[in-house]
Amino acid sequence: MLKKEFLKSTPAAKVTFTLAKKAIKGAKEVRVLGDFNNWDWEKAPVMKASKTAYTATIVLAAGKQYEFRYKADNGIWENDWDADNYIAAPYNVDNSVVVVPAKKGKATSKADTTARPKKAAAPKATAKKTTTKKVTAKKATTKKVTAKKAAKADDLKKVEGIGPKIAGLLNDAGIVTFADLSKAPIKKLRKVLEDAGSRFRMHDPKTWSAQAKLAAKGNWDKLKAWQGELKGGK
Repeated sequence: MLKKEFLKSTPAAKVTFTLAKKAIKGAKEVRVLGDFNNWDWEKAPVMKASKTAYTATIVLAAGKQYEFRYKADNGIWENDWDADNYIAAPYNVDNSVVVVPAKKGKATSKADTTARPKKAAAPKATAKKTTTKKVTAKKATTKKVTAKKAAKADDLKKVEGIGPKIAGLLNDAGIVTFADLSKAPIKKLRKVLEDAGSRFRMHDPKTWSAQAKLAAKGNWDKLKAWQGELKGGK
């Protein structure tokens, strides 16, 4: 989670990075690595640990966006689950992105500081159609959420190479559990990525099924040991 507080004396903002403890297990120390510290572990700030989360605050110049990820002392990398955006990076991963707008706003959260175009008022003649579409969209969303709950979805992001965006694509393709992923043919996984556009075609899913098998069996130590060889930042 990202929280932004703009400074009065300079065009910059204090950005507070927060990572839930459940995202990285078995870590004694977690740091924020990114463009702002050249992805250097030694220069990265150590995140303060509370009962439920790790936090760190960094001052970043306004009018820019920065790629980053969280890294633990056990070699595990993790994305921010509520980043402003995600950008494909080497090693078949997505980097998280934090955007610091050029103009400061009143709110300090990600949702409030990201620039958004103003919506024009809908014509009265089309108001009824718009309402109908919204209701339909809500019903469709409800059906998706219900289906995912019924399937007891797993956190596919625990598989190296799968970020939040790709996890969503797999869910839409009917792959919602580690068991589903472990049985998915490599051709199907590649097709999901290809159909999603050029940004996703560069990802290689050849190890996903094998990783998912370990996750489905609960072999987390073996999986983490293997992922230590697969993990990487920018």
